[in-house]
Amino acid sequence: MATPVSSEPDDNNRVNISAAKVKELRDMTGAPMMDCKQALTEAKGEIEKAIVLLRKKGLSAAAKKAARVTSEGTVTSYIHAGGKIGVLVEVNCESDFVARTEDFKELVHDIAMHVAASDPKFVRKEDVTPEAYEREKDIYRAQVAAMGKPAQMVEKIVEGKMAKFYEEVCLLEQPFIKDQTISIAQLIASKVGKLGENIAVRRFARFKVGDLGATIAFTQPPEPKTE
Repeated sequence: MATPVSSEPDDNNRVNISAAKVKELRDMTGAPMMDCKQALTEAKGEIEKAIVLLRKKGLSAAAKKAARVTSEGTVTSYIHAGGKIGVLVEVNCESDFVARTEDFKELVHDIAMHVAASDPKFVRKEDVTPEAYEREKDIYRAQVAAMGKPAQMVEKIVEGKMAKFYEEVCLLEQPFIKDQTISIAQLIASKVGKLGENIAVRRFARFKVGDLGATIAFTQPPEPKTE
């Protein structure tokens, strides 16, 4: 007679997650202790896999909170390169309590520093003007056509180049200068998951000594939902 297969998990395959490892993951990510323990359990104790799981969870939490009104927050300045580059950035959250936390202040400082170093032109993809979008698309079309690519391939190649364009000019799409494995959007999402509130970059301005103009970018907050 065949031995029935148990649907219960095999105790021998379970990984014991130590409190020290949970604390290590919390120190690295800032995520709540229970979330860290759950992620480590799912990742079978592997820190790097657990970090990926927490990031995915953070993005999910951020998406759920994205429509919530952010009417509090702070404006921070950052001066870089011996006073040659200056940035002002406004980041919003839902409550004054969160705005005064060290986690939120650190996030805003990191975003201001990133703007100084990476010089984005827009906050989000949705903020790219139709004129700027079409101008870049025309440039890419001409470049691809000059390479002698078949006409049916041109648009496909151009769309791929436009995705890279967004990464170059949109703040939320750019790789974070202090951790190139995540975008600014993912950095913000991790703080949303930890602080439990929607967080949004409202606007920024970047000035550089000698430049005739300045980069000033802003985004419209979402309309509050009516019941």
